[in-house]
Formats: sequence, C-alpha cells, structure tokens
Amino acid sequence: MDLKTKWGAGVISAAIALVAAWEGRSLIAYVDPVGIPTICDGYTQGVKLGDVASPAHCDALTEQEVRRALAVVDRSVSYPLPDEVRVALSSFVYNVGAGAFANSTLLRKLRVQDIAGACRELDRWVYAGGRKLRGLERRRQAERQLCLSSLL
Repeated sequence: MDLKTKWGAGVISAAIALVAAWEGRSLIAYVDPVGIPTICDGYTQGVKLGDVASPAHCDALTEQEVRRALAVVDRSVSYPLPDEVRVALSSFVYNVGAGAFANSTLLRKLRVQDIAGACRELDRWVYAGGRKLRGLERRRQAERQLCLSSLL
C-alpha cells in the first residue's frame, strides 16, 4: 500500500496547503528568524545561502517533507487520529521538527488519548530563538482550530 492510499490524497493535499500557507515560498535561500538558511516552503536540510530552486523542485520538497511529518504523527500514537488532527499536527511537525515533537507535552497528551489537550498545547509553540513571533502565534491558532474542529 503506498502512502497516498494509506493517508488519502485529501489529507496530503490539505497538509501541503496548510504548510504552504504559513511557510511562504522563496526560490532563493534566505536566513530564517533564528539564523537557519532556508529555501522553498521552509526547507532547511543542507541549504546554503545562494541556493536557488525551481517551483517544481519546491513542490517536490514540500510534499516529501509533509509526508515525513505525517509519518511521524501516525507512528507516534497507537490509535487512529481524525484527519483534521493529522493535518494540523503534520504542519506542526513540519515546522518544529520530529525531535521537538517527540519530546513534547503535546505528544504525551496525545498518547493518553487527550486529543483536545494535545491540540491546546499548540498555543505554547510560538517562540523562535527565544522570541515570541506573531506569525507563529497565528499559525498555531490556525493549527489548533483545525485540530479541535474534529472534536466538536
């Protein structure tokens, strides 16, 4: 079974759209707010200032990283999550990384099936480099709202 079948094309598309809406796209590498060289839709692995990417390459990188983030979310719990939760949390993992997610109170709550509590933890992740960023506040609010929407 391929990943699109497992996750459904809708979940992947929704996660890509959410990530793209908050990351912004740059075809030329730049330094993000905490000093990390970044390109495309927030991609950082092996990026050096001066790197240039095509829109098609950015699309491929974003899909690859969203799939990785979804895999992290799915294998982190032993029960099926609602698609809205998976989309929201994949955006979160895409942004903060699998390591931060693995060590979070958010994941601890998720593992004891406190999905609402886990979703509310997103509001705490609004700092970068020790500074509260308005863009992260807005992103986490959108992720939290989506995350909680399936629980109403």
